[in-house]
Amino acid sequence: MQKLSKLIYNKPFVYAAWFGLSFLIVLKEILNHQGFNNYTIFKYNFLHTLHQQNLYAAYPEHYYDLNHYGPIFSIIFAPFTFFPDYVGIMFWVMFNAFVLFKAIQLLPLKQNQYVIVLLICAHELMTASANVQSNPLVAGLIILSFNFINKKQDFWAALMIALGTFIKLYGIVGLAFFFFSDNKLKFIASFIFWSVVMFVLPMLISSPAFIVQSYRDWYVDLKGKNLQNEGSIMQDICVMGFFRKILNYPGLKNAVVIIPAMALFALSYLRINCFKSTPYRLLILSSALIFAVIFSSGSESPTYIIAFAGVGIWFMNLDRPVTGFEIFLLVMAIILTTLSPSDLFPRSIRETYVLPYKLKSLPCFLIWLKIVYETLSRNFAKPETRPVL
Repeated sequence: MQKLSKLIYNKPFVYAAWFGLSFLIVLKEILNHQGFNNYTIFKYNFLHTLHQQNLYAAYPEHYYDLNHYGPIFSIIFAPFTFFPDYVGIMFWVMFNAFVLFKAIQLLPLKQNQYVIVLLICAHELMTASANVQSNPLVAGLIILSFNFINKKQDFWAALMIALGTFIKLYGIVGLAFFFFSDNKLKFIASFIFWSVVMFVLPMLISSPAFIVQSYRDWYVDLKGKNLQNEGSIMQDICVMGFFRKILNYPGLKNAVVIIPAMALFALSYLRINCFKSTPYRLLILSSALIFAVIFSSGSESPTYIIAFAGVGIWFMNLDRPVTGFEIFLLVMAIILTTLSPSDLFPRSIRETYVLPYKLKSLPCFLIWLKIVYETLSRNFAKPETRPVL
C-alpha cells in the first residue's frame, strides 16, 4: 500500500501519464493515417473568418459535420494553422492538456492532492485528445476562473469565463463562482469588458459586418444542433438522454429535467455562511463542471473530460476517511464513464447498453446528486484533516 501511495503521488510518473497518453494516442492515429475531422473544422473556422465565408455552412469538400464554435475561436486557433497539419494537431493537443494541467495544479488542494486529480482524469483526457477536442481547454478555463476568483483576481476570472463562453458556451458555468467574489461590481464590470473584447476581437482579421452576422448564424446553428442532438446515439450523452431511453419516452423535453436540476443546484447556495470555506467552494466547482456536461444534450463522449475533472476534484475534496459508498461512486465513474469508450471495455456491453442508454452520464449524475447533498449537509466548520489517501 505504501509503495502504491508513493507511485500515485510520484509527480514524474503522473505527469508522464497525463501528457504521454494523449501524445501517444494522437501519434498512433497519425501513423495510421487517420483523418482528424475536428482539427480540420477548427482550421477552417480561422480560414473562413479570414475570407469572410459563412462559418456555419456545410463544406463537405473539406470536412463532414459542421462548425459549432464561436468566431473568437478563429483567433485562439490561428497560431496552430501555420504549422503542417500533423505538427499543428500535436501542438493543439498538448496545448489543451497543458491548460487543464495548469488549472488543476493551481487548485487550493492540500498535500499535492492535485496529482491524484490528474491521475483520475488522465484516461478521460486521452479520450478527448484522440478526438482532437477543445474540451480540455474549456475545462481548464472554467477551473482557472475559479482559481482567479479564489485569489481575488476578478479581472482575470472574468476573462476566463468570457473566453470559455464565447468559444463553446460551456464556460458560462464559471458565473457560478460569482458569489465568491469579494468585489462583485468589479467582477460584473470586468465580465462586460471582456465580453465586448471577445465580441470585437475577431473583427481584426475579418470585418464588423461579417462577425455580427456570424453571431446571428451561430445562434441559429446552436438552436438547430440542440434539436438534432435529442435521440442521437453519439451525442445526447446526458441525464435527459438517459431518462429518454430508460422511460422509453423519446419526446421527453430537456426542460423537464433541467429546470429541477437548476433548482437543486441553486439550493447549494443557501448556506451563505459557508461561502468563505475552501472545501465548500471546491464542491461548487465540482458541481458546476459536472452540471455543464450531464445536463447538456450536446454532450458526447469527449466532452466528459469537463465533468470528470469535477469528479476528481470532488473525490480529493471529500472528508477523510472516505466512505465505501464514495469509493464505489468513483470506481463506477472510472468504469462506466472513463473506460467504457475504450478497448479495455467489452464492446458488446458498450454497444448494447452503454451507448444506447447513455450510461456514461449515470455515475456523474449520481456523484452530482451526492455533491448537492454535501453542500447542504456537510460540516464545513470543523478542522480539515486530510491524510494522503
